[in-house]
Parts: sequence; C-alpha cells; structure tokens
Amino acid sequence: MKADLRDQAQGFGLLSDPTRLGILSLLAKGPKNITALCKALGLKPPTASHHLGLLRMGRLVVGTRQGKSVVYSTGFWQRHAG
Repeated sequence: MKADLRDQAQGFGLLSDPTRLGILSLLAKGPKNITALCKALGLKPPTASHHLGLLRMGRLVVGTRQGKSVVYSTGFWQRHAG
C-alpha cells in the first residue's frame, strides 16, 4: 500500500510542473521529436531533454529511435495494446 502511494505521489509530482504538462499535452496529440517540442513550447533542447528524461523515468513518456532522432509519445498505446 505504501509503495503504491509513493508511486502515485511521484506521478503527481511529475505533473506539477507546467513545462512537463505542456510536453504531455503536445504528446497526447501525437508523437513528436525534440525539435517539434522545443519549437511549440519555446524551450531550449537541454531543458526539453531534462524534462523528457524525468517523464521517461516516471514511465509517462517513451522514446523510440527513428534514424538519428528520437520520437517521443505518451506510451499510452504501448501500455494498453493487446
């Protein structure tokens, strides 16, 4: 029970940042690469990478390599397929 509550608290903590909410909002509309995310949110790549890393660690976002770039998505469909 306590572990579940800790996981939920961590998830809410990840969602408490406006930048991460913006990233998730964009990714909810479809997969995007870091260039598209930076352009849409007015972020510098290191800032976007930092927030994407936190979202990946929280399993809210997944990255898929496509050639030389990585395309990010919410991962919802990968988790709920089947």
